[in-house]
Amino acid sequence: MKILELKNISKSFGAIHALENVDLDINPGEALGLMGDNGAGKSTLVKIVAGNFSPTNGEIFVAGKKTSISNPLEARNHGIEIVYQDLKLCNNLTASANVFLGREINSGFGFFSRLKHTAMNDRAAELFGELQSETRPHDVVERMSGGQRQAVALARTRLSDPKIVLLDEPTAAISIRQVAGILARIKQLKETGHAVILVSHRMMDVFEVCDRVAVLRRGNKIADKPIANTNPEEVTGLITGALEKA
Repeated sequence: MKILELKNISKSFGAIHALENVDLDINPGEALGLMGDNGAGKSTLVKIVAGNFSPTNGEIFVAGKKTSISNPLEARNHGIEIVYQDLKLCNNLTASANVFLGREINSGFGFFSRLKHTAMNDRAAELFGELQSETRPHDVVERMSGGQRQAVALARTRLSDPKIVLLDEPTAAISIRQVAGILARIKQLKETGHAVILVSHRMMDVFEVCDRVAVLRRGNKIADKPIANTNPEEVTGLITGALEKA
């Protein structure tokens, strides 16, 4: 069964048609590369899945059930987590505080409730270890490298053990070693049955970790192919318009 199906998804912002009748699906344990030039509609599509935008038209199915996702909390309740391109971290907080932001571990009730900092730090350290990151729970985000910030954002998605992970340009502006760590994490997610949608401009990343690649151009899906049945030259042609369709 498909873990996620999008049917005839359209999105308009006034007179601007960002998406037009896009169909997309993904299976558990599969990674789908979503590619296209700037303005193609990639981020709009993943933000619809993540509950940031509501589609103008179309239907969303999660695990075979028609679903309405009107906000990020509903998306999370359906097992969907997203790492945004700008990461959306609080620079003045520690790594651990960012990982648990909005989902803090407490003891006691009401006025007598207290944050369990040790438990949160220990769990954050475990998550950073899984990501093979040098990030430490007490590190303050504003002093971190790009790769460490990415590790914090990825660790945050792991708290709810989501079924579907959306990654919007996760390897932009980080070092080659840090890119390798992110790609290794995507492979781990696939091995544990998670579905991953990777939005990326980096062709080499998509071809290394993805099973399929879908290409958007001017809000339309023009290709959806197994990685084994295409190549970087064809995908580049589809993105630029040198090829109309695969």
